[in-house]
Amino acid sequence: MKGIKYSVVVAAYNEEESLPLFFSKVVPLFETLGETFEIIITNDGSSDGTEDILAQRCAADKRVKGINFSRNFGQQAALLAGLKESRGDAVIVMDADLQDPPEVALEMIEKYKEGYDIVHGRRKKRPGESVFKKVTARLYYKFIHRISNPKVPENVGDFKLYSRRAVDAILSLPERNRLIRAQAAWVGFRQTFVEFDRPARAVGETKYTLKKMVKLASDGIISNSYYPLYLALKAGILLGVLSAAAFLTFIILAICGVYLPLAAWLFPTVTLLFAIHLTIKGLTDIYTARIYDEVKNRPVYVIKDKFNSNEDD
Repeated sequence: MKGIKYSVVVAAYNEEESLPLFFSKVVPLFETLGETFEIIITNDGSSDGTEDILAQRCAADKRVKGINFSRNFGQQAALLAGLKESRGDAVIVMDADLQDPPEVALEMIEKYKEGYDIVHGRRKKRPGESVFKKVTARLYYKFIHRISNPKVPENVGDFKLYSRRAVDAILSLPERNRLIRAQAAWVGFRQTFVEFDRPARAVGETKYTLKKMVKLASDGIISNSYYPLYLALKAGILLGVLSAAAFLTFIILAICGVYLPLAAWLFPTVTLLFAIHLTIKGLTDIYTARIYDEVKNRPVYVIKDKFNSNEDD
């Protein structure tokens, strides 16, 4: 397909319940624009009927393109594959579960027409999510906003519109462990926001387990900030001050005639030295492991097959 105006990129994992509803909402919506469009769904190694539903839809509608991973490689890898496959002048990334309201994409398109290269969807409310999820998400976004440079916007996810040059800039970045929403901030260009209330999932349950959330959070922090290394330095300084204060206290007690056994002097000293050593070593090992990942230079994902690929045009 040539001359595509808009690409919709979606990462799907076990979304057999959500996909039919997604297509019923998104396809008619984009048809109202009177412009060419494509919908790219990356099936991230689903174990349910997602692959079959995607194959059926691709056979019925050439505007829908499918990518099947050989196994589950994660949401960021799935989005990356979709961005690479996309050919639209503007690319909208959204979820399959309709928690990213498709009609908000129309507002993003209006901002794009005003000349913005990246339009962030910023959540105002998050109904249907647990208190734990809301609190941890809020704390994480505030934390990564504080430590990242340039600043990653607060309370925004992967629901965004990108111009073609913004997509190309993100795809040019070589690192494996990605947080695409952070890379969107890094590449620059003219950016703005569209606010929306995030609804509860239309069907099914969230596929984002605590383990996956921790992985995503750690990628965002380690890949976009040196803050953990500064934490080690600050911890070392703090422990050094505490150690000096302890020695000063012991000396004052000795002057006052209160003599402590040798073990009282050795125990906090040895403990603090080990704490400093292990903290710095542990944090250094994290970065060493990340360098090891990059040096291996393995592909971020493996594609099993495609439907209606743009490469066939």
